[in-house]
Amino acid sequence: MARRKTGNVLSEDVEEARKQIMVAAEKVFQRYGVSKTTMDDIGREAGVSRPTVYRYFGDRDTLISAIIERRSRMLFAKARKFLLEKDSFADQLVEGLIFLVDRGRRDPLIRILVSPEHMQMAEPLVGASGLAARLTAEMWDPVIEQAMERGEIRRDLDKEKMAEWIAFVQFILVGRLDFDRPDDPQHREMLRDFVLPAFLPSAVPSAELKR
Repeated sequence: MARRKTGNVLSEDVEEARKQIMVAAEKVFQRYGVSKTTMDDIGREAGVSRPTVYRYFGDRDTLISAIIERRSRMLFAKARKFLLEKDSFADQLVEGLIFLVDRGRRDPLIRILVSPEHMQMAEPLVGASGLAARLTAEMWDPVIEQAMERGEIRRDLDKEKMAEWIAFVQFILVGRLDFDRPDDPQHREMLRDFVLPAFLPSAVPSAELKR
């Protein structure tokens, strides 16, 4: 397949130009795959030279990380709207995790964060940099803060470690949802029995929160 040049012109606004390059990169990532796409491919799609791409993104990993953040935040906006419909932290955690993982695993770039087949690629991007935990904290901190204020979860929990734990659970869920339907009740039972209790005050057994 011939790799084409689009002739696009970058905006003079730095942030808008970065966004244009990211959108171009997303297109070629989906066309050729992340591992097979070069900075030359991205430059051609954006209508600029490879040095121009490097001027806005110092290296390939920086560009991929920026795209993951961009697409994750687009997903977060939908997830927050979904979570507002839930009356309790228990429902927000259980249903929110399934919502985020089910939609995130379908996105070829967000999937880099949580997919076993991308672990070698993901480690320098999201392991050493803490990107997965940072994005997880960004998504869940407001939910956790409100739940603490309502007395639904423990106040002694370290929010940073909570984000790491939730990110780890998301990683596990990707594998489950790849082989089972997202609406399988066993996913929710697992989350309510083995994940939710870690957040609850000791006087509130998770069994009481089942529906």
